[in-house]
Amino acid sequence: MASTDSILAGKYPAKAHVERVAAYIKLKQPNVDGVIYLEGQKTRMIEDCDEPQPFRQRRNFFYLSGCELPDSYLTYATATRKLTLYIPPIIPDEVIWTGLPLSKEEALQKYDVDEVAYSTDVNTLLAHVTTNGEPSASTVWAIHGQVSDHITFLEFKEKDLVLLREAVEECRIVKDEYEVALIRKANEISTGAHHAVMRAVKQAKNECELEAIFLHHCISRGAPNQAYHSIVASGTNAATLHYQQNNAPLKDSQLLLLDAGCAYTAYASDITRTFPPTGTFTPPSLKIYNLVHTMQSHCISAIKPNSSWESVHLLAHQILIGGLLEIGILKGGGIEEIQKKRTSVAFFPHGLGHYLGLDTHDVGGKPDYADQDAMFKYLRIRGRIPVGSVVTVEPGIYFCHFIIDPYLADPEHAKYIDTHVLDQYWDVGGVRIEDNVLVTPDGYENLTTAVKDAEELGRVVNGV
Repeated sequence: MASTDSILAGKYPAKAHVERVAAYIKLKQPNVDGVIYLEGQKTRMIEDCDEPQPFRQRRNFFYLSGCELPDSYLTYATATRKLTLYIPPIIPDEVIWTGLPLSKEEALQKYDVDEVAYSTDVNTLLAHVTTNGEPSASTVWAIHGQVSDHITFLEFKEKDLVLLREAVEECRIVKDEYEVALIRKANEISTGAHHAVMRAVKQAKNECELEAIFLHHCISRGAPNQAYHSIVASGTNAATLHYQQNNAPLKDSQLLLLDAGCAYTAYASDITRTFPPTGTFTPPSLKIYNLVHTMQSHCISAIKPNSSWESVHLLAHQILIGGLLEIGILKGGGIEEIQKKRTSVAFFPHGLGHYLGLDTHDVGGKPDYADQDAMFKYLRIRGRIPVGSVVTVEPGIYFCHFIIDPYLADPEHAKYIDTHVLDQYWDVGGVRIEDNVLVTPDGYENLTTAVKDAEELGRVVNGV
């Protein structure tokens, strides 16, 4: 198998991606030819300021171009299979401040496209594309809300502003070799950053110090952008699923939950590790940690082509209920009975995971947040997971008063919860373990290699 670096030495496969999208459109509209049209994200200024906002390329545009330049455009003529990228022209007044931009010749060398033109020529070249054949039969596919006012599409008989988004998002679910290599590279860098935080945690006094260490490791290794805002949650802060403050002192915390991952060339990693800042688990925290580890191990082992994601999620809850019954937090019923009552949702309220790719919570999962079943309401993937998709597997157990107290107030749930035992676990806060898993023809490959065995975590934190 080719190495990650050797795969990434080639061009991002934009042409293959656009041809997959065009084939999807052809299946939906078999007798239609036309032009796929997309715009990159625009340069936007901070309000009341002459500084630009941090730039993040539109992911659907990147998928079909591999281009991270702001203010760019692309077209793909389905009849001629010609992919054209339009980049900003040279503006002399800006060169003295920001240097020379990428030239057309350099862009053609860098990106997997057939032609490069300047963005000032988009309308002219659109008209040329539609006159190469039968204008009366020409359709343009674009995304609603992502077409600039100066783009008219006057030459096209039909304008479809719906199908293109569907086509791109469906195609993004299954990753090719290059995309997997990008996610693998992001995981390699983020794993090193997680280990750096573990090694530093005994000397740190505040969550913000640990966030800085994680960012330093990623940036110094060529990944300046994070896939999402890091969660550095000590003690009871970890009971908040997406804790954001990252500024609390670490003193007396049983555990630290670190949910953080860099993006590498726009592709995300999403890794969570939970470990004791002292290097030693307390007895309550170790019981909860080992239970979450067991949940994750069994769920990863259950992944195979076209697995039902709901079934894997249900497996996590079954193991959770069995473990909490053994610990004594749950009581008075069997696994099946408590599962049917959905009482375990009090401790594991979120979905098992999500697709991963150009976005952290990547497209294509078709969640159903209107589902009235509390166990499945927050699943970000519904249905079966195909070969080539990358999913996160991230079970957790949380001791959050805001979530659990309503269950304690409801007799239908309270009869299954032993509050005397539960009181011993509030200070554990929360435990989550998250890996990024590729669905393969034979089963799965775990792309995340950060340590997670309880004893091994202790050795890393203690520098052994």
